[in-house]
Order: sequence, then C-alpha cells, then structure tokens
Amino acid sequence: MKQTTNNILMIRPVAFRMNEQTAVNNYYQKVLDNLTPSTVNAKAQEEFDAFVEKLISIGVNVIVIDDTLDPDTPDSIFPNNWISFHESGEVVLYPMFAENRRLERREDILDLLEEKGFEITDIWDYTSAEEDNLFLEGTGNLLLDRTNEKAYCALSPRADEGLVIEFCEEFEMTPVIFEAFQTVDGERKNIYHTNVMMCLAETFAVICADCIDDKQERKIVLNHLKESGKEIITITEEQVNNFAGNMLQVRGKDDERFLVMSTQAYNSLTDKQLQSIEKHCKILHSSLDTIEACGGGSARCMMAEVFLPKGE
Repeated sequence: MKQTTNNILMIRPVAFRMNEQTAVNNYYQKVLDNLTPSTVNAKAQEEFDAFVEKLISIGVNVIVIDDTLDPDTPDSIFPNNWISFHESGEVVLYPMFAENRRLERREDILDLLEEKGFEITDIWDYTSAEEDNLFLEGTGNLLLDRTNEKAYCALSPRADEGLVIEFCEEFEMTPVIFEAFQTVDGERKNIYHTNVMMCLAETFAVICADCIDDKQERKIVLNHLKESGKEIITITEEQVNNFAGNMLQVRGKDDERFLVMSTQAYNSLTDKQLQSIEKHCKILHSSLDTIEACGGGSARCMMAEVFLPKGE
C-alpha cells in the first residue's frame, strides 16, 4: 500500500467563514474582527487559489470542485473530514459532529471522480452513527499509516473509540488509540483532530509528543512509529498552535515527494526541524492565514488524498 499519492481533491469555498457549530470544541478558530463575511470568503478564495497553483506547479494532480451556496457549508474547504479514498477502490463516508458539516457530503463528487477514470468498488457509510451522537471525522481523526496498516487516533468529542475499532476491523489495520490535549485558558482540553498534532509521512513522522499527557500512551505511540521505521521529528505545543502538525506528504511530478504545510507552520519551525524534514523530502508552503484563523484548520485539512485505482 502506498502512503502518498499524486491525486488530491480540494473544494473551493463560496461562503467560507468561522463555523459557529464547530467552534465549541475546535479551540483554534478565531473571529476576525472588522472583516465582513464576503471579505473573509474572498481572502479564503485567494489563499485557496494560490495554494492550488503551487501544488500544480510541482506536478500534483489537483481535482478542484466548487462548493455550492446552497446548502450552507462554511467548512466545505476541509473535505478530508467527511470522506476517504482507498487503493482497494473503497470509499468511506464519515459521521460528522457539526450538523452543518454533514451537508458537505456530495454524491456528485464521486460521479465526477468516476468520470475522471477513478474506479469506485464499494462505499462504506458510517454516517448513521450520527443518530447516536457518535462521530469519526475522517483523516482528521484517523492518521492512516497505509503501508504499515496502522491507524493512529486521538480520541475527542469527534472521535469515538468504538468507531475507530470498527474501521480498523473493516480495513485490517491496527488501532493506535490515545488522547491528545492542548491548554485552553489554563485547562487541558482534548485536541479535536489528530492531524493537528501529528503528521505521518513515508519515512518520518512529525508529532507533538507533549500533547499526549499520559506517559504510557505517549510511549506506545512513539514505539509504534519507531517500529514502523519512521524518524520522529518532535514539535512543541506552540508550534501546534501555528499548525505545524497539520502537514501532508504528497507526490509531485516524477514521483518526487513534498511535505506540504502553511507558511505560518513553516515559519514556526526551527532550522534544525526543517533540516530534519528536508533530509526526507522537499517542503512546499503557502500562506493560509485567513483559512487557519477562521476555520481552525490548515493545509492538511484542505487536501483529501485520492488513492482510488484508475481504469485503463
């Protein structure tokens, strides 16, 4: 199984703003004062377009789909939370915490991928768990080590342990389950998505081990990464606040690997950390300041990796 892909699905926003329904447990979101909603959306579109251009310039096949004004989906720019694509041709649809995020799921996106030659063999639909108030928000919660068949997951109000185990049984992966925390107003609170504090690449992992308060759990996670042959590059909680955990390794032209992140994340890293990453692959960064502030997510969240097989 490949860990990285050249095919990335991205959703261009039409009504991006701070989502009041997700702010209850995404402590990275901020209200940008003195900006009208249309200005926020225009800035987000500019950042999105520049980011897509950079990805295309290194040879990534970016499939851009425009969001629609109706229904109202302020977070549609983060598609990796509601869908994942697998080399087997399987697609997974995930149960979402915020009601207005459930509206992001669009069947026409699957039709469009099939038109582009991707093969879909089966759809796993976990969305009925929403009726029981159980959630698992895609590769936001599940960090998939596809090659070593492991799924890392930090439990939170958006990641139910039972669903993680069910997913791992279906996809024959080993669950690596733990809790990760951030300090909010002096209190330790669950980080809403695993991919904010951790990034899995082919030969290395970027992780804020300090977010895992339980020493035993921390040791287990780090041991799994070492067993899988990953060099561990640690980041601080302050760097996590700058979205330095929210990165994704992609393939550019001629299968060259790049670690993709925001400019804010890049600027927060030390020379030593950058050198450690650059031993493995090149870095691509793009400014996502508005998207990060209002959306509470960054580069990784914006990219849904398409691992589906392509027909002849």
